[in-house]
Amino acid sequence: LRTHQWCFILFNVLLFHVLLFGADLLEEYFLQSLPLSYTDAKALEIRERARNLDMDSLKANLSHTVSSAATCSDQEIFLLVLVCSSPENRTRRNVIRQTWGNTTSIRGYAVLTLFALGKPASITTQLEINEESQRHRDIIEGSFIDSPETQTEKMLMSVEWAVTFCPHARYVLKTDEDMFVGIPSLVGYLLSLTQLEDIYIGRVIHQGEPDRDPASPGFVPIHQYSEEFYPDYCDRRAFVMSQDVARKVYVAAKEVPASVPPDIFVGICAKKAGIAPIHSSRFSGEKHISYNRCCYKFIFTSSNMREDELYKDWKETSSGEDCSL
Repeated sequence: LRTHQWCFILFNVLLFHVLLFGADLLEEYFLQSLPLSYTDAKALEIRERARNLDMDSLKANLSHTVSSAATCSDQEIFLLVLVCSSPENRTRRNVIRQTWGNTTSIRGYAVLTLFALGKPASITTQLEINEESQRHRDIIEGSFIDSPETQTEKMLMSVEWAVTFCPHARYVLKTDEDMFVGIPSLVGYLLSLTQLEDIYIGRVIHQGEPDRDPASPGFVPIHQYSEEFYPDYCDRRAFVMSQDVARKVYVAAKEVPASVPPDIFVGICAKKAGIAPIHSSRFSGEKHISYNRCCYKFIFTSSNMREDELYKDWKETSSGEDCSL
């Protein structure tokens, strides 16, 4: 009987790990979108234009006027993190600066975290942002009023800034201010990639439907997007682009209506450039992942984080204590 009990325990342990790691293999090799064809003339044109962007010309003709004390050094930044933030949420930005956004290097690879926001409606808030920007030098501010209707414009500004002022950043992570981001695990994953270009990775949304309700804030009329489904795209809360993808999105953006939500906008641009998104369930999307230290050392993101949770979770996951298999 004891032998049978031990065999049963061993079988369950093996089954658990097969399911755990088998899910990752299944996701990596079978659930990714198929690469798009590069024989499409438009995609080839976009890719060629992206390769030959003139940085001096870009700086002289910014589509989105930017006020920024933030700088990106000439040395290579492995991961540029752009956090989309609301102008009024200074407290939240400070929490990020003191927790996961405080990471500047992983395994010797440079990480830079900046905040992207539009202009506030209040002059008082603008003065506070000016002071905050000069103090921390990590704010990129567009000339548009920050509102739910201008989030795609904020996305465009972020991509344009990354391409124009931080062309040496190998990867760009776009995320939101309510997120926990596991920078060490994400950098470790990116370092393991063998594919060096066309990296567009996150929690992939498949067959998303345009909002056709005229009363809805997210209404997209047929004349602006006529297809039944959106192309596959990465959930807006957090996704990574390699520098070449940011360039291709920037070039393709000229032909995509800015009325669609920001994450869908990037997905449409990516499709036009012949780029297929890569799915990873380690990005939580809109889900808040229940806290577990070892889980949080493994996942890339968790959403809807309270400020007290960020402090506690970051402190515990930053400890040197390892996790067992």
